Amino acid sequence: MDVIALGELLIDFVQTGTTDRGSPLLAANPGGAPLNYLGALAKYGCSCGMIGKVGADAFGRQLIQTLQEAGIAFLGQTTGEAFTTLAFVSLTRGGERSFSFARKPGADTLLRAEEVPYQRIKEARAFHFGTLSLTDEPSRSATMEAVRFARERGVTVSFDPNYRAMLWKNARDAREAMRWGFAHADVIKAGTDELELACGAPWKEAARELAQGGRLVFATMGAQGCYVAGERFQGFVEAFQVDSVDTTGAGDIFFGAAMSRMLRCGLPPGRLGGERILEAARFGAAAAALSTKKPGGLPSIADEDEVCALLEG
Repeated sequence: MDVIALGELLIDFVQTGTTDRGSPLLAANPGGAPLNYLGALAKYGCSCGMIGKVGADAFGRQLIQTLQEAGIAFLGQTTGEAFTTLAFVSLTRGGERSFSFARKPGADTLLRAEEVPYQRIKEARAFHFGTLSLTDEPSRSATMEAVRFARERGVTVSFDPNYRAMLWKNARDAREAMRWGFAHADVIKAGTDELELACGAPWKEAARELAQGGRLVFATMGAQGCYVAGERFQGFVEAFQVDSVDTTGAGDIFFGAAMSRMLRCGLPPGRLGGERILEAARFGAAAAALSTKKPGGLPSIADEDEVCALLEG
């Protein structure tokens, strides 16, 4: 298997309109940053698996079915101890988002270390995680154990902080988790605000510092593009300008699409030249831009020929 991710599986409720009385109408979309990330990888030719926990409820079944339909193996668990986590997404006219969560606890936080399929991680080319599985126990310990296992066996580790302030007890805990993730990853995708929050330095300085030691850093800036830093090179990829309606999952899709191109080269990302990495980032930027033209995360991932047409246009 090419890529395995561990983390949250949840349902995004996104407002699609209002009733005659002004109450919001919500659409339930399968979500979670790791799911969107793997969705892009699977769409662009990689074999993928997802480790996570969902509730033994209708939404949990929907998520497992969604994974199967996307060609992603479900390597996780179901539980009757908690409901599947729900996220409620509010959108501005430009498609920007704000979140609230039903997660006290959510099923995704209940994954235990002994439930992780370590043999599957050992056989993968890359392992991916974020910080939402680090907010609470037992998923925090499960995530850390899985990351350490992957690194000890030479599996490429990728990391996306995906910071959501309302899910943390305080900013200090969030910063510590992000710093732990940075220290244990080979490839990092982080927003400029996340880099500054975690590192306490201007984002470009933070990205360059993190890139030392052979790491690769994608510092994303939404509609402004992406700064890419390696140990021996830096570069910038402009965003593609489209009429956005929903940015849900765009950063995850960027990262998955870019990673799909780097894995296609047959070498660990840290051993690729700057030109190939920037080409991968440009492919990711095109895929991300196209995804914002449709609502939702996973359902918005464009076909590869659409991405290539945008790149060539």
